[in-house]
Amino acid sequence: MTQKFGVATDGGLDAFTNLKNNVPVAPFAVNFGTKSYRTHELSREALFRELETNPVHPTSSQPSPQEWLTAFREAAERSGSNEVLAITISSGLSGSRNAAQQAAEMAPELIVTIHDSLTLSAAQAFQVHAAQTAAESGEKLGTALDWVRQVSQETELYFTIETLEYLRRGGRIGRVAATLGGLLNLKPVVYVDKTNGTYTNVGRGRSYRGGIEAVVNQVNRKFGENTPLRAGLLYGNIKEDADTALKLLEQHHPMVWSGEAGVNPVLNIHTGPRALGVAAAAGKWPWER
Repeated sequence: MTQKFGVATDGGLDAFTNLKNNVPVAPFAVNFGTKSYRTHELSREALFRELETNPVHPTSSQPSPQEWLTAFREAAERSGSNEVLAITISSGLSGSRNAAQQAAEMAPELIVTIHDSLTLSAAQAFQVHAAQTAAESGEKLGTALDWVRQVSQETELYFTIETLEYLRRGGRIGRVAATLGGLLNLKPVVYVDKTNGTYTNVGRGRSYRGGIEAVVNQVNRKFGENTPLRAGLLYGNIKEDADTALKLLEQHHPMVWSGEAGVNPVLNIHTGPRALGVAAAAGKWPWER
């Protein structure tokens, strides 16, 4: 089927193999001092080794306009259309959207629509899946945007981390630290607030396992017991954390869809090695109803 538009995204995405997430990506970079790696150049295992052994704390860099331009052109080429829908990580967490806008101005031959996901990671993956499903179904870009916005409204992202140190070092802690105050020994449950696309703290656990349980409790509270769910599970350096969370969720909800993905290296430098996240939404995908 002929596609009416292409889809591109950025390195805020944590891709799931069982979602339509294989789209061109404008990569973020991980920087250890003067040494820099693009998202795809650094494996998760290599990152964890660096975090353990490198005295320099890494930073991340947003995609350049040129990298976005490359992603736009690849998306157009794949689709055979000059229309491109770009889905960015939350503008509340990164300047990637601004870089995408600059890139769009550099490509007058393309018609680029930029959608701010107001989230990241697995929740961004859900939105990319909606957009690419529309593209592959021959739908118009307007229909894709409707599906993407619906998925955005329906999806919540929660995560817990073993230590706040990496968020603190990366300057991403913001309201999380303000809410926790002096209770930094507890494991926070962090929520991505869709009104502004930033992090806020909504709960805590007294242990890391307690943090995972608190994440699941937030999902249960938001959607209600026995509500059928779609759930994207995220893990840092221990995959079993995602298995644990899925088993807990299955005790409370029928699962319409579930998948697991490792947090990508750029996001992992802010969470620290051990992390667990859940992107959840109720019921079937909009186009399946």
